[in-house]
Amino acid sequence: MRLFFTRSTRIFAVSSAVLVCLVFVLVNEVTSAHDSLAEQRSRGRQIYVQGTSRSGKDILAYVGEGSLEVPGSTMPCAGCHGLDGRGKPEGGINPTVLTWETLTKPYGLTHPNGRKHPAYTERALGLAITRGIDPGGNKLLNVMPRYVMSREDMADLIAYLQLLGKDLDPGLSENKIVIATISPSSGPLAEMAQAINAVTRAVFEELNSQGGVYERRLELKVIESGETPDATRAKVDAVLKEQQVFAMTGAVIAGLEKQVVPLLAQHETPLIGPLTLFPQTGSPLNRQVFYLLSGLDGQSRSLINFVAKTPELKNAKMAVVFQQSEIYAGILEAIKDQNKNNGLPALQTVEYTSDRFDSVATVNGLRQAGIQNVFFLGNSNDALSFMNEAGKLNWFPTMLGAGTTMGGEVFGAPVEFDRKVFITFPTAPEDQTAAGLSEFRALAEKYKLPATHRASQVSAYAAAKILVEALKRAGKDVSREKLIQTLEEFREYSTGLTPAITYGPSRRVGAMGAYVVTMDLKEKHFVPAGGWVDGN
Repeated sequence: MRLFFTRSTRIFAVSSAVLVCLVFVLVNEVTSAHDSLAEQRSRGRQIYVQGTSRSGKDILAYVGEGSLEVPGSTMPCAGCHGLDGRGKPEGGINPTVLTWETLTKPYGLTHPNGRKHPAYTERALGLAITRGIDPGGNKLLNVMPRYVMSREDMADLIAYLQLLGKDLDPGLSENKIVIATISPSSGPLAEMAQAINAVTRAVFEELNSQGGVYERRLELKVIESGETPDATRAKVDAVLKEQQVFAMTGAVIAGLEKQVVPLLAQHETPLIGPLTLFPQTGSPLNRQVFYLLSGLDGQSRSLINFVAKTPELKNAKMAVVFQQSEIYAGILEAIKDQNKNNGLPALQTVEYTSDRFDSVATVNGLRQAGIQNVFFLGNSNDALSFMNEAGKLNWFPTMLGAGTTMGGEVFGAPVEFDRKVFITFPTAPEDQTAAGLSEFRALAEKYKLPATHRASQVSAYAAAKILVEALKRAGKDVSREKLIQTLEEFREYSTGLTPAITYGPSRRVGAMGAYVVTMDLKEKHFVPAGGWVDGN
C-alpha cells in the first residue's frame, strides 16, 4: 500500500510539531515561574517568622522614639502580627491585620483609633515597613519597628505577605495530616524499623479511632532508605519536594545524620524523635529537629560532670583511649570541651585503628604516665582486652564509657575492677510510671505489636506521643511553624516511659543528660552510681 501526502498534510504535520514544542516550552516556563515564586515566598516566610534572611544579609529593627537598634530576629513580624497575620490585642495595642485582602481593600482602611488611609500597594507596604508611614501619609505608632533590609529581602517578604493567612503547609488538609518516617527495608536495622513503624501506626490508629486531632486523621507515610546514605538523601529530598508531608517522627537516621538532617531545614519539615546515637545540635541550630534523648556525645558530657563532682575522681589524671573514626572523634571533642568547662586536669589521648588495638602497649604507656581514669571509646571487646592486660600488671584504673561503648562483655573483666567501671544510660526503669507502662502495654496488646526491640519501640512511642500532644496544643489552625513554637514551650512533659522532656528556642534535646551506673562484677549487674546527671 502506498501513502500519499498532500502539501496541506505536510503543513499540518509541521504545524502540529511546532505546537507541541510551543506547549512544552510554555509548560516548562510556567512550572519554573511557579517554583521560583514558591522559593521566594519561602524566603519571605523566614523573614516574617524569624526576622532573618536566608541570604545571610543583616535585617535590623529600629524601635521607639530613640530608634534603638536591635537584630530583626528579636522582633520578627510574627511576634506581634501572629503566624496568620491577624495579631492579637495586647497592652492596649491592636496590631494591624496583615492579610493581603485586608491591606488591599479598594476602599481603604479605617483603624480602631480612627486612622484612615487608602489601600496598600507593594511600594506603600515597603514604606510602612521601612519608614513607618501608611499610604495616607500617617505616621505609625512607635511600637511598630522600622526595618532595614536589602531590596531582595523586602521583595521576598512582600511576596509572602500576599499569601499570609490562606496558605496551608504541605501535608495538611481539613481532614488529614500526613506524617512521614524513614525506614530501612533491608539490612541490620530493618527488623527494628518494622517494629518502630508498627508502634507509630498503632498510636495513629488509636488516635484516629477517637476522632483524630481536631477531626484530622493522622496518616503515616514510610520513606524507605536507599542502599547508600546519598541514595537515602535523594529519596527523602524527592518525597519532601514532590509529595505532601507535614512533619516526620520516629525516623531511623542512624548513620544518615549528615545527609538527612540538613534537608529538613531546607524543606522546613519538623522531625520529632529520630532514632540516632548522635543528635546534630551544633551551631547554627537546626530548628526543625527535636531529639528525645542525649546521644553518646551528650552522655559523655554527663559522665565528665559526674567525674567533676566525685572527690576521688576529679583530681585524677585522665586519658581517653579512642578508636579511629569520625564518630569517636566527635565524642572526643565533647569530652575535651566538658573537661575544660569543669576545670579538670588536661587529658591525654591515645588513638588506635579498629583492626589494630595494641592493648599491651597502651596499658604500659598509660600506667607509666600515672593515669588513674581511663575514658574508653571503642568496642567492648577492646575494652575487655585493655582491662585484662591491666589486671596482669596489677593496675586497676577507673574505667569510664558512654552507653554502648562499654557493653556487657566487660562483666568478664578482672574482679578487681568491681565498682570501678562507670557507664551511662539515657533512660532508666524509674522513668517508667505505672500509668505509662499500662498505656503502652494496652496499645501493644490491642495492635499486636512485636515482642522484640522494645527499647526502640518505647522511643518511637514517646516521639509519636510528643508529636500528638504538640498538635493538640497548637490548635485547629496548626502550621509547621506553630508546631515548632509549641514544641519549644514543652516543659517537663512526661511521656510515661522516658525522662521528662523539655525543649526551648535554643534547646533541641528533650532530656539533656544521662544516668550514671557502675558495674558489679561479682554479681554481674549494674548498680546506680550518680543518678541523673545533667549534660550541660
